Amino acid sequence: MAETRARVVVLTGPSGAGKSRLAARLRAAHGWPVVRLDDFYRDREDPAMPRSEELGIIDWDHPGSWDGAAAAAALETLVTTGSVCTPVYDIARSRAVDTATVHARPHDLVLAEGIFGAEIIGELRDRGLLAGAYCVHHHRVVTFVRRLLRDLSERRKPPWTLVRRGLTLMRDEPRVVARQEALGATSARPADLEPLLSALAR
Repeated sequence: MAETRARVVVLTGPSGAGKSRLAARLRAAHGWPVVRLDDFYRDREDPAMPRSEELGIIDWDHPGSWDGAAAAAALETLVTTGSVCTPVYDIARSRAVDTATVHARPHDLVLAEGIFGAEIIGELRDRGLLAGAYCVHHHRVVTFVRRLLRDLSERRKPPWTLVRRGLTLMRDEPRVVARQEALGATSARPADLEPLLSALAR
């Protein structure tokens, strides 16, 4: 892969679709750095946090709950300098609790994965950083089950909140996928992306 600033691959898609697992497999196979875009959630005390009238809680699935400008700036710093300090967000506590340093070699693809990744596709393209953007998803019932099992095992929120939120997300998933496609992401199954991205790197 020729040296270029266009090295960021956005892996977006519905919550629970397998973005993190795909990114982990690609990191293990190629040594590529992963930037967890969900770590750029705003702290729950942030007055900019939107609320869900339907659920009566903070709307964690609204792009306004996430700091896209900070995420895009971090990706540019990583590509330009080879390292960046990113927040570590605790979903159960609804705030950043630590920081982590991510490193990238000159020819690495940088995997930026998170549910709001599509929101910064245009910004990354304008900055000359974008190598590709993909909306990772399965059938929405499969995603619902995987997401619920993950969230329960990690105790992200109270169980009934997770069930209610999961049913709402399952209902809204076609709209979410359509929006991410409209923002520039190409729909793909995780198994199809592994060989595709390996070829892109070459």
